[in-house]
Amino acid sequence: MRELSLANEEADAYHRSMSLPLPSDDATCLVTGASSGIGADLARELGRRGHGVTLVARREDRLNSLADELRSAHRVRAEVLPADLSDASARAGLLPAIEERGLKVTLLVNNAGFGTTGPAHNADRRREISMIRTDVEAVADLCSLFLPGMLRNGRGAVLNVASTAAFQPLPGQAAYGACKAFVLSYSQAIRGELRGTGVTVTALCPGPVRTEFGGVAGFSDGEMDGSVPEFMWLSSAQVARMAIEGLDRGKSVVVPGLANRIAARLGYLTPREILLPIVARRHPSLRRRR
Repeated sequence: MRELSLANEEADAYHRSMSLPLPSDDATCLVTGASSGIGADLARELGRRGHGVTLVARREDRLNSLADELRSAHRVRAEVLPADLSDASARAGLLPAIEERGLKVTLLVNNAGFGTTGPAHNADRRREISMIRTDVEAVADLCSLFLPGMLRNGRGAVLNVASTAAFQPLPGQAAYGACKAFVLSYSQAIRGELRGTGVTVTALCPGPVRTEFGGVAGFSDGEMDGSVPEFMWLSSAQVARMAIEGLDRGKSVVVPGLANRIAARLGYLTPREILLPIVARRHPSLRRRR
């Protein structure tokens, strides 16, 4: 009996040390941008671990298809809440919609976002502002909405998806790089604020990932492939697995892939007067002008 008691105590201590809360019937992992790419694979990774998920994105048909897949493959609860996260009223409706289902958010995954490409003076103003509202405003707003509940429960986690673009200015995608720099800085700051509360924050900073991102941002076929070495590319499933593993270990920042970690460190440390001309020369949207 004593051995069993010690084993139970060790198991309890192990689970308390994990940053990803354990699954429960009244808990859900809210995943935004879940209709494709990294967001969909993050939901799959959470479902594989037995977590119920609430899927948020604009494309309801894709969310329903993913929810059916997760229910069938992992026998987990999967909720669908279609929403445009650039709309403040749509964001505000998420919390009451989840509470009406008798659920509480124990993991918030702020993955929704998109990029634009090209020099700032040629930018589509409406699209740039929509990007900033989705990539920046929605991250801060959803943290403000869901962190209080986590703090009341003394348990929870946030995964904010930034990018290796967060570590240096990005000519050719100036606003996108700045958005991701915000996400990284914001995540690290609120992690410091929440120290000792039982709620953790992790920033995910992927490098190049094979998703729909490039096409949505405005890259033509082959442009991104030609600007980034092949060995730096990862699949969205690889990124999702590393993200959840890193979050569960309590990491502040997760940069998937050794090559991307090296590149991020070099981008952060290299003097800007040296770095920026190199980046500008290599960025596909700026090379088009030459």
